[in-house]
Amino acid sequence: MSPGLAPRALACALVLLVPLTACGTADDPSENGAASLSAEGAFPVTVEHEFGSTTIEEEPARVVTLGVTDADAVLALDLVPVGNTGYSFYESGLGPWTDELVGDAELTRIDSDSEPNVEQIANLAPDLIVGVSAGFDEATYETLSQIAPVVARPEGVAAYTVPRDEATQIIATALGRPEEGAALNAATDELFEQARAEYPGFEGLDGTAVLPYDGKYGVYLPGDARGRFLMSLGFTIPEPISERDSGDDFFVELSTERVDLLDGDLLLVMSDDADFDITEGASVFESLDVVREDAVVTTSLDERGAVTYNSVLSVPYALEHLAPRIGEAVS
Repeated sequence: MSPGLAPRALACALVLLVPLTACGTADDPSENGAASLSAEGAFPVTVEHEFGSTTIEEEPARVVTLGVTDADAVLALDLVPVGNTGYSFYESGLGPWTDELVGDAELTRIDSDSEPNVEQIANLAPDLIVGVSAGFDEATYETLSQIAPVVARPEGVAAYTVPRDEATQIIATALGRPEEGAALNAATDELFEQARAEYPGFEGLDGTAVLPYDGKYGVYLPGDARGRFLMSLGFTIPEPISERDSGDDFFVELSTERVDLLDGDLLLVMSDDADFDITEGASVFESLDVVREDAVVTTSLDERGAVTYNSVLSVPYALEHLAPRIGEAVS
């Protein structure tokens, strides 16, 4: 099976699989501590999180998603949020992989996930606020809880580092659809398994995802979606980077003088332009083996978005477009 066709086929499977899961069985997500729920996802549902626990009494119909990637999971579960945030490189906060699921539904962009406009959210009259991949603090949580039940990130997990599968399961549980969440995760895991089988040479190679900005370089840690994307393909984050992971953040900032820490087998450059040259104006890159061996892959805007969101909806897009390019770069 070609690397282009496999992700596309499984992308369709993600959509087709979910309606069937209500008739199947799945492990109880409460076993991993993410949530406790009554039989078969019936309401009320109680979700434990960083700021305590939240009980959702009835099936939500009007959901606001404050986590930067939370809307993807909600959309995958066949519900369009009445308000959403997202990464700034998309005007709506949503990537192109959501277009068919959104359709002509009206969207409202919430500008910030950490300090959201409370009045704007209140005016949307939500019956659930999801902030799993968000950075708001306890004071903001308490304020939002006066509007509607709020689900936040799990306890002890740094902001923006909730794994995709755990975030999806928490959101599915909050919506009363834990079996569907498990099915989405299984389908996404299968995507990565197929990609690793297609490109067995990825296994054990050192790979780093980096975002150039303001003359510096943000290097993504294993807990970040971009780091996890590479790890899910079989790559290892180089030790000089991973050993700087304190557990409190999702990236390491490097100066030009320390780009030597980026060396390895693959450098995945997060860019809005696939023709961007990270080495231009920075001759220090010329000393890196990864540059000399032409193992630098620079993303387009949508490739950057797909890896950054690393959601059950964006992964098929990311694998279809990037896995072949990465395979060519490290071959």
